[in-house]
Amino acid sequence: MKKDIRVRPGKGQSILGLVVGCIFVCIGIFIVVPTFGLFGLLWTGIAIAITAINGINAFSDKGIATSHIEIQEDHEEYKSSNSIEDRLKKVEDLYQKGYITKEEYEKKRSDILNDI
Repeated sequence: MKKDIRVRPGKGQSILGLVVGCIFVCIGIFIVVPTFGLFGLLWTGIAIAITAINGINAFSDKGIATSHIEIQEDHEEYKSSNSIEDRLKKVEDLYQKGYITKEEYEKKRSDILNDI
């Protein structure tokens, strides 16, 4: 089973990226484009994209993820490392302590017994 986690930078980092991006856009428009032509347009375009992404991350709740983490969980390894008896005891202990409801306990117990 895979778990996908997408990470976006914090507001402080995004605001700093926005400020630096604006500086690079200005450098691109006033220095790099007149001096290097086509390369200057590429530079400025990339700076605008970076600035826009940081602006969205800084001022919106959803934002754009800049990192992606995949976690591969090996279910078979989990089952073999914990005996059925141990797993049943853990679930019963959670129920006894009040961490899970009766319905959750019964469902998990049934799942464990069906894995046999």
